[in-house]
Amino acid sequence: MVQRRQRERSLFEVFFSDGHKLWPDWLRRIDTQLEDEAVIEVVAQALEARWPQSRRRGRPGTPAEVVIRMLILKHLFDWSYDDLEHEVRANLVYRMFTRIDAGDVPDAKTILKIARALGPEVIEQLHRQVVEVAKRAGVTHGRRFRVDTTVVETNVHYPTDSTLLQDGVRVLTRTLQRASTALGDQAGRIRNRLRSVTRRVLIIGYEARSPKTRAALVQSYRKLMATTRAVLRDTATMVRRLGQRVGTASPQVQPILQRAQDRLQEMRPLVRRVVDQTRARILGGDTHVPDKVLSLFERHTVTIRKGKIAKPNEFGTLVTIQEAEHQIVTAYEIHAARPADVMLWTPALDRHLAIFGRAPDLAAGDRGFSSARNEQAAVDRGVRRVILPRRGPKSPVRRAYERQRWFRRGQRWRVGCEGRISVLKRRHGLRRCRYHGVDGMHRWVGFGVIADNLINIATFTRARAAA
Repeated sequence: MVQRRQRERSLFEVFFSDGHKLWPDWLRRIDTQLEDEAVIEVVAQALEARWPQSRRRGRPGTPAEVVIRMLILKHLFDWSYDDLEHEVRANLVYRMFTRIDAGDVPDAKTILKIARALGPEVIEQLHRQVVEVAKRAGVTHGRRFRVDTTVVETNVHYPTDSTLLQDGVRVLTRTLQRASTALGDQAGRIRNRLRSVTRRVLIIGYEARSPKTRAALVQSYRKLMATTRAVLRDTATMVRRLGQRVGTASPQVQPILQRAQDRLQEMRPLVRRVVDQTRARILGGDTHVPDKVLSLFERHTVTIRKGKIAKPNEFGTLVTIQEAEHQIVTAYEIHAARPADVMLWTPALDRHLAIFGRAPDLAAGDRGFSSARNEQAAVDRGVRRVILPRRGPKSPVRRAYERQRWFRRGQRWRVGCEGRISVLKRRHGLRRCRYHGVDGMHRWVGFGVIADNLINIATFTRARAAA
């Protein structure tokens, strides 16, 4: 049964009458912001949707208030779930902040399962409620607007063809052995080729260092692909055997066989695609294979080139971050592909209009968003000052326009978006997503943005109170 709040009276109110003195001021202000009923209701409705009768039946679960506070605390400090459990269990302030007080702290697996129930729509709705809190507190009024894009990397290794083939052989062999054991086969019926594959991958790594060993590299890749195809043939045989046995197996063994069959049918076409793209690159010289597989586990990973010298290729997802005044991230968008920045300006402006009901007085973006059409779109929506520096050679009129004092001040303010992205990556972990899948990417980015907004709201309200 889903609960909104922790109903028991806190023992800390009885035994620690001066416990409020332990709180840091910024955390106390975040605690006040999270008292908003709309924020708690978003999480409670998501938890009620997990099971048909969650609202009325079953034993009392972890209250929605505790869930949201623990998840926000996790992303405030970029902790793992194990770190979150340990820190809350050992710290009086965190117990009071999460409303657990003297009760039992939910373990890491429990919080992980509950967090997975919060889908992308729930996270976006939760973020909108936090922005509403900022608007009611007078932190932001939507007078300014700036937008930029960044890459949030997925948790994958560098995707070379040899290591992708090694991943495929490892996953298929492991699943084949589990299925063989469940079928009652003798030990050793499934041949384990991992040792030879690992040795071949190491040899390829040595041979790829010099162009003089190109012929040997091609030969090593041929052997590696032959081994992978042999594992794929074993997989096809096992899938047929599982299809014959899964219907007649005992109730205890049937779920194991069904999971193994689903896993093999899921991974086999992916590994075959890796073999095909390896053959196209090594033997045919084609490096632009469409729909290239970059990871067998994080399949939404795409290659993104942002023009960085130190890191020309980044493997992850493109994210749009747009801000208003006082460093409040008013919206974010996670893209499945790699759209051009110039195509993202108008949708970002429309989101700003939907959030605040008014056009910003100043709208700024870097050269990637610049075009005559985008400038006109901003003017048509009521923006008074559009800061979009043009790319390439400029006419004398345009050069004089961009040298105006208000334009240059707007450019300096826009650069702050780079700093906000840096803070999101360093403080809240947006450099690399530790969650799995597309929904995990939305959850990771969303909670990171929410945590940063809460800190900025607390900072602004504290400075205003001091003034």
